[in-house]
Amino acid sequence: MFERVALYLQDSHELRDGLDYVRMAEEHGFEAVWQAESRLVRDAIVPMAAYAAVTEKIKVGSGVINNWTRNIGLLAATFLTLDDLAPDRIICGIGAWWDPLAKNVGIDRTKPLGAMKETVEVLRRLLNMEHVSFDGEFVHVSGIELDVVHGRKEPRNVPIMIGATGDKMMEMTGEIADGCVMNYCVPPEYNIKALELLEKGAKKVGRKLEDIDRPQLVVCSVDDDHDKAIDTTRELLTQYLAQQPHIAKASGVSMDIVAEIQSILGWPATHEQIQKAKYLVPEELILRITASGTPSEAREKVAEYIKNGCTCPILYPVGGSISKLIETFSKK
Repeated sequence: MFERVALYLQDSHELRDGLDYVRMAEEHGFEAVWQAESRLVRDAIVPMAAYAAVTEKIKVGSGVINNWTRNIGLLAATFLTLDDLAPDRIICGIGAWWDPLAKNVGIDRTKPLGAMKETVEVLRRLLNMEHVSFDGEFVHVSGIELDVVHGRKEPRNVPIMIGATGDKMMEMTGEIADGCVMNYCVPPEYNIKALELLEKGAKKVGRKLEDIDRPQLVVCSVDDDHDKAIDTTRELLTQYLAQQPHIAKASGVSMDIVAEIQSILGWPATHEQIQKAKYLVPEELILRITASGTPSEAREKVAEYIKNGCTCPILYPVGGSISKLIETFSKK
């Protein structure tokens, strides 16, 4: 049995079905549910509010929103509101986004480290109910505070977790964040360097690695039929390796394979394009960077991530029965 485990939801199911999955995860002792916000499909905030409203104990996190598209005042007010709905159960997972999507909607992600640092600093101060003035390169506020008239006026307990991938962002995460939402589609040994960077950043401010929570997204396809589970994961990897090259780089995937997949997939990718390109993704890669297969195989792989420093696996069900995945990792 795993000491900590969480569920990751994206868009492969009807939104209302997600409420049932979250309630089931809570019943089976899952610590948290994280809602994705990646492609232009579902925002994280609306599902998070729904999950918070129909549960009592499970934590609800954004996995992850970006720090470019929400004004800092709105960002703070949003998480204040979520905390009103589920006090002490909300987690702000935030990341630097990625191209080409950011560029395609008009966002120029210049100086991602500086932009993230300013966002985290001001967001934390606002959620601490401070009166804030800040004139940075990316964040500019003058004498603002969260204007609570009706409700709790005390500082809010909303941990800020950065979804870091690159080395510099990982190191800075150890310095400024409550935790790191470690990436998926990477082999367990990827964590070794990531932990070194987190610890390096933590030491700058007198903290230890143990002070940094390290939940990690893990692609997980569980089926009693091994081959069926593998094929489902293959479809996901086909799309993500083409559309999120930073993940492909972190995974150690051949750029030749990525280029060939990209030559087949459009934007957005169609089902037919994915089916045509998926055979370029070898099974060896699937087994190396995901927890896919039978229930026992999936549990064994997830345990490798924990052995390599993940504090709480966030299981991303890419296909098959989400209920079966929850039962596979149930704490009951």
